[in-house]
Amino acid sequence: MDRRSSKTKVLPFIEKYKLNTNEFLEPPESFKTFNAFFFRKLKPDARPIEPDCNQIIFPADGRHFIIPDLSTVKSIYAKGQSFDLLKLLGNSDLADSFKRGSMVISRLCPVDYHRFHFPTTGQISETQLINGSLFSVSPIALRKKIAIFWENKRYISILENEKAGKIVQLLIGATCVGKVHVTAPSNALVEKGDEYGYFAFGGSCMITIFQPSSVQFNQTLVEQSANGIETYAKIGESMGSFIY
Repeated sequence: MDRRSSKTKVLPFIEKYKLNTNEFLEPPESFKTFNAFFFRKLKPDARPIEPDCNQIIFPADGRHFIIPDLSTVKSIYAKGQSFDLLKLLGNSDLADSFKRGSMVISRLCPVDYHRFHFPTTGQISETQLINGSLFSVSPIALRKKIAIFWENKRYISILENEKAGKIVQLLIGATCVGKVHVTAPSNALVEKGDEYGYFAFGGSCMITIFQPSSVQFNQTLVEQSANGIETYAKIGESMGSFIY
């Protein structure tokens, strides 16, 4: 999708999936390759950021699923598949401090806006690579094997917020997503809604993990997830609020 010839796929893709080109920062005909279109930027007003400083926003466009308390989850996506936080994070101290925390899984499909952003303000650490495979993160694949989350190539960082404490952010590579591009500087202060980076072509996934009793999620998101249903939402929309 980095080849010049891939440009011919852009307009048919837009037409097939009825994408709103009025949101694009650049016109569709300006993209030199399909990948350039795929991780396109949007106009600043295309994704308004929830202004309430007590509200936490979805970090990406996509389908979102929450686990309110990781210590009580028996299975996810399918019965009989337990979640291994230690393998996911690759760090025993980190896994121990988040074992009773809450998790938001945000799945992006090829039709989605593929830049991801910060859910709240804070200081971002260096983003580190944990190498692995590039299996699909589709619901069908995850129902068969939840371990894809910790077997896949992934990038991890910590966002420190004065209200929520430490927030783990994981960028999960998937089929056709060999590279995750981080555009935010390491060890910098960031604002809610600032760009963190982008995924290249393919489906992809972002996981956000909060420390115990730090966040209260929106009721609709809680109820949908309890019924095994993902909730579609866009970056900038509120997913919950801080617990003081």
